[in-house]
Amino acid sequence: MKRSEINAVIKDFEALAAKYRFALPPFCAFEPDSWNNLGADYDEIRENMLGWDVTDYGGGDFRALGLSLVTIRNGNLNNPKYPKTYAEKLIMSYDNQLSPMHYHYKKMEDIINRGGGDLMIKLYNSTPDGAFADTDVEVSSDGRRLRLPAGHVLRLAPGQSVTLQPGLYHEWRAEGGSCLIGEVSQINDDNTDNRFYKPLARFSGIEEDERPYRLLCNEYPR
Repeated sequence: MKRSEINAVIKDFEALAAKYRFALPPFCAFEPDSWNNLGADYDEIRENMLGWDVTDYGGGDFRALGLSLVTIRNGNLNNPKYPKTYAEKLIMSYDNQLSPMHYHYKKMEDIINRGGGDLMIKLYNSTPDGAFADTDVEVSSDGRRLRLPAGHVLRLAPGQSVTLQPGLYHEWRAEGGSCLIGEVSQINDDNTDNRFYKPLARFSGIEEDERPYRLLCNEYPR
């Protein structure tokens, strides 16, 4: 991705969050150069990859296949210094932008439509070898137990949510406008806990065609 595209996405994200009155934590507004002067008291942000994350999964067409998010809080399974057992993210999906089919080996998560268009989530159980299972999917949506056929697309209007268990394949698109999405989950580890149905690069290479507006969560200086 070009840095200019990443910068534009983050500015769109900030505007969408402001529209729906979701205030982001202070570190999301830090200037890139300021990270060079932040001491060990900010290690939780660096070591748990809090902050901005924009990826096109290596596909080169972010508006068609991509994800932009802010990790607001997160624990760390590999570091006892961080005892949190939970994580929270805010995600933006442009209208008709695909977040690709994947599941998590360990993480259970709630996906919440915080505002904007409807969120369309396609669901499959997985087989032990990572294929789609031809079995009904059982999920909880806002306290209601649902039994859905394999490949069903669940529509979440603003305010609605669904709980996704480990091993449950899911992909989503926004419909009817950009969507602000919440995620409340167990600890998030994007390096080891994602299983994509088709192999994809989780983080994008970046062409530096302009200065960063914000640093991404994998760019902080130590």
